[in-house]
Amino acid sequence: MTSTARNAVALRAQQTGQIQPAGDQPLTLAHQIDRMRPEIARALPAHMDADRIARIALTTLRRTPKLGECSPESFLGALMTCSQLGVEPGGPTGEAYLVPFKGEVTFVLGYRGMAKLFWQSPMAKSLSAQVVYEGDHFVYEYGLDQRLIHRPALTGRGKPIAYYAVATTTTGGSAFVVLSPEDIEKHRKHSAFPNGGPWRDHYEAMARKTCVRELFKLLPTSVELAQATAHDGTVRTDASLDSIDAPGPYIAGELEAATGGETQ
Repeated sequence: MTSTARNAVALRAQQTGQIQPAGDQPLTLAHQIDRMRPEIARALPAHMDADRIARIALTTLRRTPKLGECSPESFLGALMTCSQLGVEPGGPTGEAYLVPFKGEVTFVLGYRGMAKLFWQSPMAKSLSAQVVYEGDHFVYEYGLDQRLIHRPALTGRGKPIAYYAVATTTTGGSAFVVLSPEDIEKHRKHSAFPNGGPWRDHYEAMARKTCVRELFKLLPTSVELAQATAHDGTVRTDASLDSIDAPGPYIAGELEAATGGETQ
């Protein structure tokens, strides 16, 4: 088989999730995912299954062919980040997204993934992120006597006018953050993927995530949550287990928009 033919077979196998045999056949990304299952199993929390994570990764690869055009190291690195944090990749649950960008796969933490990691903290008591519409009753005040009241309308809610996140801890602490549609748009426009990726397909979830991320600046966070926010919007090319403590380069704009210019 010629080199051109082998490459065509490899690309087709990579996009369909088929495993290439050994020999002179190129090592496809699907094959590398399969070989990586033992490492994934060691990285995952006890309640998660390596076979499921591998299947989700292959499905994500099939549904987003551009991921197969990115460097294999960045795809496997993002997959390992998902595994070590205990969030499912690819967006079926909204926990994390694998986004192709400039030839690399970027790990983007989803709203549900961020909430999941918060609930794993022993200090977590409640967390909610909501959208406020024109027809809702909504009042909030910052200051020494903070308050937030939201009564959603049952019908005729209209357009979104605000987004917020609120949390309480087992120690009795509480905090909330309210953002306007203009605030959310500012974050979106300064992200690396303003018109694509999760902002295009899951706008409301990303808006809620933006609120939650701002809220977490006011709350004590666990090691896992700190690692997750540090890796959010980054490219990881080292899939070794210990590289979780050293996030790769972040995508210019994504973290700046989320942190107000502060790097993690």
